[in-house]
Amino acid sequence: MSQSRLTELTWREVRRAGERGIALLPIGSQEQHAGHLPMGTDTLLVEEVVDRALDLLAQEAAPPEVVRLPALPFGHSPHHLFAAAVSLSAATLGAVLDDVLDSLVTSGHHRVMVVNGHGGNDEIMRLAVKRFALRARVTVAACSYWTLTAGEEEAGRPEVTPGHAGWFETSLMLAAHPRLVRTPVPVRAPVDPPPLFDHPPHPGLTVERHGEWERVDGATDDASGADAVRGARLLDDRARGLADAIRAFDTASRPTR
Repeated sequence: MSQSRLTELTWREVRRAGERGIALLPIGSQEQHAGHLPMGTDTLLVEEVVDRALDLLAQEAAPPEVVRLPALPFGHSPHHLFAAAVSLSAATLGAVLDDVLDSLVTSGHHRVMVVNGHGGNDEIMRLAVKRFALRARVTVAACSYWTLTAGEEEAGRPEVTPGHAGWFETSLMLAAHPRLVRTPVPVRAPVDPPPLFDHPPHPGLTVERHGEWERVDGATDDASGADAVRGARLLDDRARGLADAIRAFDTASRPTR
């Protein structure tokens, strides 16, 4: 079995899969996504990209062996609590990832890949995998799905990608879960000045200013022009990019014995 879901395996099958396979953990969030997208947008989208990537790999003659874990549905979202979110602190999310990774290794896995769907998780996730590989005999990879592309799609708008509850995420949701998008998506009036977290005053700076998320009404850009057709192309491009990344990780970390 080249691909399987952890929840559907017996413990003996998990042990066998862990000897040579990759445990793949999607992580998302539950947080406000303006007035037109659901709280679980980040979780839904990372699951969609992961599933599409695994479907692509399954078509290959010799696909990597992957065990797909259930998505971790909660992330680090304190900046969205002004409206609504279920948020883990940075320390708690780091500890949860530590425990999940430790459990996987104890259960026989030697290779793990974490695929993230929420910007607030990114730094915590990367620190967790770096820290874990220092203390356990494991090879761990991490990525955020929107950063992986196949480099073939011209439908994107880099200036608003990934954004939050804006054109990019709304286009993806219109393609993946159209019934969950509240339409028509209202036009978002320009915000002046633009929020510093999304438009830092100098390249390389990370800037946060109190109250910015409330001021922009929970979205980084105007989503009213979101398009399901372009969203499907962008989803497929991210899925191809993730499939390439999984294949490359498998080749680079495959056990030799």
